[in-house]
Amino acid sequence: MDLQQLRYVVEVASTSSFTRAAERCFVTQSALSHQIAALEREIGQRLFLRSSRRVQLTEAGEAFLIQARIAVAAADRAAEDAAAADARVVGTLRLGVIPTVTAVDVPKALARFRAAHPEVRVELQGGNSDDLVAGLRRGEIDVALLGLRDGSTPSGVQSRVLSRDALVLVLPKTHRLAERRALALADAAGETFADFPTGTSGREQSDVAFTAAGIARDVAFEADSAALILGLVSAGLAITLLAPGVVPTSAEDVVTATVEDGPHRIEYVAWHEHAPRNVARAFLDLLEVGTER
Repeated sequence: MDLQQLRYVVEVASTSSFTRAAERCFVTQSALSHQIAALEREIGQRLFLRSSRRVQLTEAGEAFLIQARIAVAAADRAAEDAAAADARVVGTLRLGVIPTVTAVDVPKALARFRAAHPEVRVELQGGNSDDLVAGLRRGEIDVALLGLRDGSTPSGVQSRVLSRDALVLVLPKTHRLAERRALALADAAGETFADFPTGTSGREQSDVAFTAAGIARDVAFEADSAALILGLVSAGLAITLLAPGVVPTSAEDVVTATVEDGPHRIEYVAWHEHAPRNVARAFLDLLEVGTER
């Protein structure tokens, strides 16, 4: 077996897709499939169960993946360390971001990073905070921009606070409370809400606050997208709680109000707990976040 075959296994496991893995490895799907099939013949074990709907690791594949990830990471680190000796940063920066990040202007930050380190490839993926933290722990991403409720911190990773915001209540302009600029959670009792899906960190921010206040809440609309949530509010179907920076200043059909006893969101930058890669350190340096070496 060779390193490229191991890399293919890692990518297929990370994406659960031969097609997406091939795109990320810059090869055709047939070439990637051929190499993995050759590897499976060599070791005498099936690594993946393939169907028209999904790709799933076998038990042997799960065991194999642990060492494959270690080998790929070690090879990448060796190349990066060799370049570092010449004051260069090389490799791939895998950055995960929540869709409602406001503490960092991501496009501008990445443009600055690429200008400073032109040999680095940047891969960007979105997700909720819980999934991104899990990806950091597994070594699938290098740096993540997260949003968690006040009192909750990322576990199993290193992190720094970037910002702290009080969520605002977002209302249709025609709403009965639209003229008020300061409200309490009790004022929203009985209203229909739009929010992020149950169990996500974005949803938890509001759920915990309403539970602590002893107020039941009707969340009729769930969506992964802040834009869709705002669209539901604009259409007069619901109200919501969001970080103020998520609501465009140009929004014409909604208004915002502060909530005296409302929830807060903390934005974090997080990275691998023990051994951040050189590309991660370089990006954190750009954000002026120090790491211990």
